[in-house]
Amino acid sequence: MGQFVDLTSGDGFVFPAWVAQPDAAPRGAVVVLQEIFGVNSHIRAVADRFAARGYLAVAPSTFHRVKPGVELGYTGEDMQAGMGLKAAVEALPAPGVMPDIQAAIDYAAAQSGRKVGIVGFCWGGLLTWRAACTLNGLSAAVPYYGGGMTSPDEAARQPRVPVLAHFGERDHWIPVDSVQAFARAQPGAEVHIYAADHGFNCDQRGSYDEPSAMTARDRTLAFFDKHLA
Repeated sequence: MGQFVDLTSGDGFVFPAWVAQPDAAPRGAVVVLQEIFGVNSHIRAVADRFAARGYLAVAPSTFHRVKPGVELGYTGEDMQAGMGLKAAVEALPAPGVMPDIQAAIDYAAAQSGRKVGIVGFCWGGLLTWRAACTLNGLSAAVPYYGGGMTSPDEAARQPRVPVLAHFGERDHWIPVDSVQAFARAQPGAEVHIYAADHGFNCDQRGSYDEPSAMTARDRTLAFFDKHLA
């Protein structure tokens, strides 16, 4: 359903994004932000599923500034490699990778002619939260288990658009008390905690939890249907 296309950031940097087109005129557009494993088969499948639901989906490679063509699996070695690449991107001079996400938002808006939402997983969840607070052209944001977004500095940001956030209560990367503190700091955000581990949405990982993933999916689709209509 999808294919890679080249996008151009505001500073002229060219990077690939997986773009999945719906069969009919788009009902809206969704930018999908990768985990630390690249725009791999799982992220492409997520984008394709949004397209099957009628949304134009755009999944930019947020690793491209530090390493092109990253597609990792979920072994321990893959996780170490992904964490290193994430650290390299986070260490880029400001504004880092955010202009690439802005370019994906702008492309999604231009190609669909409709409102744009953003969803991201793990590191992509953190970037989704930052995008909701700093970038232009969004109408809704859905971070899944955004690593780091419950820290005091991140929780102090103010989103410009409605936010729906998903977390797992057994997530050893994101303590539940930090999620509860985030929810108190962001009373306007809709925050859900599931009986699941980190990565519960990914059906290629051992931490996949189908009931939680399906509930989160339904809430996400309803949220986008409401705010991107």
